[in-house]
Amino acid sequence: MPWAVHDTEELVTVPRWVRTRLPDLREKMPWVPEAVWRQLGSVDAREFTTAVAAMAVVVAAAAADGHRTGGRSVVHQTVLDAFGLHGVVHVAQAAVLRAYTPGSVTSPLVVIPFTLWARARLRRAGTLRPTRARDLTLALTFATAAATGTHALARSLQRTH
Repeated sequence: MPWAVHDTEELVTVPRWVRTRLPDLREKMPWVPEAVWRQLGSVDAREFTTAVAAMAVVVAAAAADGHRTGGRSVVHQTVLDAFGLHGVVHVAQAAVLRAYTPGSVTSPLVVIPFTLWARARLRRAGTLRPTRARDLTLALTFATAAATGTHALARSLQRTH
């Protein structure tokens, strides 16, 4: 599963990358609110792993819905678009920083090609909904909400243990 390959890269690299790069990022982007840096710096490996596991449930549910509906599911197609756009964001982050960022290797090699392949397959099957700007906005909003929600859940679970 492409998602698992991509998130394995993130699981292996995020905790160390954040620890080592956070000071440089703060310096390069002084306009970013301090609360964002504190939040990013407070995510430990256990919380991140829990958030990734929670996201796996979201992705699996969307895939199951896509299977159940023969790919017609709005949820399935929105999550597919979110996955692809998430990959584009990783590539853009690496380009802006002119350096490796977690997820920037598997995004152009796995995430984006898989998304394009899956969309082409849905198009050939006659089940791909036309993509409008609002659909891309919905996909980016979903990706942001899912990431924020899974991290909030992970943080909450970590506090209870």
